[in-house]
Amino acid sequence: MKYKDYYAALGVPRTAAADDIKKAYRKLAQKHHPDVNKEAGAEEKFKEIAEAYQTLKDPEKRAAYDQLGTSYQPGQEFRPPPDWEQQFRERAAAGNGAESFSFDDLDLGDLFESLRGHARGGGRTRGNMQFPGETYEATVHLSLEDANRGTQMDLQIGDRKITARIPKGATDGMRLRLRGQGGKGHNGGPDGDLYLNVALHPHSLFRPTGHDLYLDLPLTPWEAALGATVEVPTLDGAVNLKVPPNTTAGRKLRLARKGLAKPSGGEGDLYAIVQIVNPTVLNERERELFKELGEQSKFDPRAHFARS
Repeated sequence: MKYKDYYAALGVPRTAAADDIKKAYRKLAQKHHPDVNKEAGAEEKFKEIAEAYQTLKDPEKRAAYDQLGTSYQPGQEFRPPPDWEQQFRERAAAGNGAESFSFDDLDLGDLFESLRGHARGGGRTRGNMQFPGETYEATVHLSLEDANRGTQMDLQIGDRKITARIPKGATDGMRLRLRGQGGKGHNGGPDGDLYLNVALHPHSLFRPTGHDLYLDLPLTPWEAALGATVEVPTLDGAVNLKVPPNTTAGRKLRLARKGLAKPSGGEGDLYAIVQIVNPTVLNERERELFKELGEQSKFDPRAHFARS
């Protein structure tokens, strides 16, 4: 039996955490997956890293592998120590594995496969081992309108095109899982999944926060002071909003359920943030009215300066 350095195959240290082993496998598997990499030897490399991951991701298999020690070189002929063989046979028997196989008939991958009771006699060869398809990720860019109502998108994944349905209510940063839409499995292994990371295009008017929307609402000084009813845009069309008298800049006026649709039903809210805007050009009459207001008004926006 030839020794294989599973840690080296994944490019991780022997002290690597389970999450680091998983990340290393995903990165390498995506690089060498036969659906993506058509270079000579890519499939063999993919099987090598998959075999390493199948062993190291399982705490019991990893512990058994680690007990073999570090004194062997990759490709070196070796035989496990007698005490290790005995422990292995006991584990295999407990897992309904067969005890009748010969260690000389197995390679290291088959040896650890038998811990799950998959190998009998000479065991399963690497060429017949089942490998799950690779997990793919892609970023989809959506307008707010598409996120609000849901949409379909054609995506190029590896060497094939798929149509992905984006449900209504997708938000910026959301991660959607499409089962079985990733890489193809080998030898009957399950197909991998596809994860879509949602990125929303900036909108000229609305700023999304989760399923709520924020909108800057410009008001004239007299609309803010006297109150008014103004027309406000939403994703579903314009609506009327009542502005209370004495409204100040920065005030949030809420329009319930006028935000983004939620996947489970309902909608977020729309918040109109008041911005008071002065006219940039005044005719003579307007200038007189502002002058008269200034002479008559006792309002002092800087009165707090004197108290500080």
